[in-house]
Amino acid sequence: MNRNTYISIFSLIVMAFGSGCNSPQEAGLKSKEIIEEEHGEIVLLSDDQVNSLKLTIDKVREQGVATYVEANGELEVPPQNEASITAYIGANVAVINVIEGDYVNKGQVLARLSHPELIKLQTAYQQDWNRLKYLEKENSRQETLYEKEVGSGRDLQKIQSDLAALKGQVNGLRNQLKLLGIEASVLENGEVTEQVPVKSSISGYIKKVNIKTGQYVAPQFEMFEVVNIEHIHADLMVFEKDVHLVEKGQKVRFSVQTVQNEELQAEVYAVGKSFEQEPKAVHIHAEIENKKGLLIPGMYVRGQVLVGEQSLLAVREGALVKEGNEYFIFSAQKLADEWSFEPVPVKVGVKDGNWSSINFVNPEDAKKEFVIDNAYYIMAEMKKGEGGHHH
Repeated sequence: MNRNTYISIFSLIVMAFGSGCNSPQEAGLKSKEIIEEEHGEIVLLSDDQVNSLKLTIDKVREQGVATYVEANGELEVPPQNEASITAYIGANVAVINVIEGDYVNKGQVLARLSHPELIKLQTAYQQDWNRLKYLEKENSRQETLYEKEVGSGRDLQKIQSDLAALKGQVNGLRNQLKLLGIEASVLENGEVTEQVPVKSSISGYIKKVNIKTGQYVAPQFEMFEVVNIEHIHADLMVFEKDVHLVEKGQKVRFSVQTVQNEELQAEVYAVGKSFEQEPKAVHIHAEIENKKGLLIPGMYVRGQVLVGEQSLLAVREGALVKEGNEYFIFSAQKLADEWSFEPVPVKVGVKDGNWSSINFVNPEDAKKEFVIDNAYYIMAEMKKGEGGHHH
């Protein structure tokens, strides 16, 4: 700031002060001067100007200010909310029904596969199932003959043994078909399915599609990734020096790039019990309380964990003005029918919402009264003077 200049002020531009005034004349503002003193610049305003500008004047008092520790990380979901979708049999991709970003329900068909081996599996089931029906009838006939002492006990035992083995084989094939999404009842009616569905095991969004039409996929190949973001949470890292301050139940405020100019809130529900080595920090997990916007696993999170509260000298943002790297608040002194305002340097400490703790460079300044709201109007007058808008 230029602290040794004489500036005469002709007018003070005030926009929408609640009274609806559109000009300095309407607001009843009078020209005053910024005069030079040994201490630096002083802005003089009349009582009417102070009232029109809605300047609040009071002492700086102690305020309960929350204390936070830094905790950065990323958004994650629990393991049970992510799924890798694979084929249960090697086959070729015949149809793809989804793209990345699509929402799918549990059991929804994502793709269809085809391969000669799938046909063989189905026909093998049909053959074994038909043979099973035959053996069941033959077993019943042999039991009747044996009861009438006409049939051989050895023949009955052999059929019962074959029947038991075939039942196990049919049940095994039926379970394989069930995994492939093929209903055994359809095959038992003589039909054969050329394509088998690949279904989602959870509801959620398609995160990745790793296949293309015609591609051969092995049983272990990950075809799709599905993620359910309903239980998305913040996975944060707290540095070693701050770990002792963090505990379950504490509140977290954080921001992500997709939700601009708004803080999200969360609550710590788990604190890790082991250190990461690079960097040396502990994981904490926080449940998001006000989910909004686009929240995707892997997004970077910049957060702070509320670990306590202390009583500090603090002012609202409206009291602070900044010039370069320095902060000031304006002291206020009543001089007859006008007010004198002078910038006082301060150091800004902890920030909590609209409040910032401050320390006076000169401790004696703490006894003065200050403009504690709308201080930017005083700053505007001072800047106007420095720009040479005077006669």
